[in-house]
Amino acid sequence: MARPFKQQRDSVRKPKPAPEILDAEGNVTAQPTQRLHKLLAMAGLGSRRDMEELIANGRVTINGETAQVGAGVTHHDMVRVDGRPLRLSFEAELPQVLIYHKPEGEIVSQDDPEGRATVFDKLPRIKQGKWIAIGRLDINTSGLLIFTNSGDLANRFMHPRYEVEREYAVRVFGELTEEQMAMLTQGIELEDGPASFDRIIAQGGEGANHWYQVIIREGRNREVRRLFEAFQLPVSRLMRVRFGPVNLPPRVKRGSMLKLEQKQVVELLEWAGLPVPKAPLKQLNQREKDKATTVFVPKVRKQRGSILNREPRDPNETGFVARSGPKESAPRKPISKKPVNRRIRQSTDLAAPAMQKKSDRNRGRG
Repeated sequence: MARPFKQQRDSVRKPKPAPEILDAEGNVTAQPTQRLHKLLAMAGLGSRRDMEELIANGRVTINGETAQVGAGVTHHDMVRVDGRPLRLSFEAELPQVLIYHKPEGEIVSQDDPEGRATVFDKLPRIKQGKWIAIGRLDINTSGLLIFTNSGDLANRFMHPRYEVEREYAVRVFGELTEEQMAMLTQGIELEDGPASFDRIIAQGGEGANHWYQVIIREGRNREVRRLFEAFQLPVSRLMRVRFGPVNLPPRVKRGSMLKLEQKQVVELLEWAGLPVPKAPLKQLNQREKDKATTVFVPKVRKQRGSILNREPRDPNETGFVARSGPKESAPRKPISKKPVNRRIRQSTDLAAPAMQKKSDRNRGRG
């Protein structure tokens, strides 16, 4: 007897009802929720602002219903993006931090209409979140550039209210007088308001070129160059050597990159006053430890586009593409085979049987 066909199940899985948690008095307690856009950003789909736009466009659902901006979800909610289920992580993981010695000629931007080389072309792939550049350097400035996948850590470095120190090594064509150095620390008026150095120290030089070490707490566009140009001293080389508590290691040469160890990232979170994940640090073997502390030269790769630039997926799409006709393929060239001369085996090729020894005839007999 033939078995009946199995009924096709619905592709949309219904979410399991959340179990009720009772307190000491027997009342149902509300389960803790987290912001949906925050969890989507932690999953590596983009920034929180991008995720808010994604939710506002109606491309995210919670338990089959269109999500709203600012919605909260729990562990038991089914979240889908463009109809595809998404597994969200509710436990914050230790962020990643990269140190890059940026050379001149690269811009700090993900999209450049002129097609110039960007620092984001060399960043390694990351599973969770996306790389955020902490601070910018113009195309003619080299030195320390920090990348992280933590938006909170990047905000702690860059927001003006924290006034994080930035230290630069500057080479100018000419020399400042003592009076001019005092004016630069007291403040001078620029096009966009007053500006000053927290500290400026002369480092000597040869000929007409002189080096200075300056510390500034702002991140305005080309501020260091404009302060020197106010005294008709053009900057011929500008290099950032420190950003807050992070220094540019001497072993990280131009174009090289270094990933900070887990303990160093924990120290950065403590310096920033951010919560440290409760999960224990990942135990690394000796090979992973050596790789984590090795300076490497990143390779240029193609960056992954933003999810906002992708077209929404049709929920009725089955995943198969219908073809209008047979697939056309290029005609194959005939393979030319060389003639092979085969030799017929002759009886003379067989080895003559060996003479049986007398001892072999008697072997095994009682």
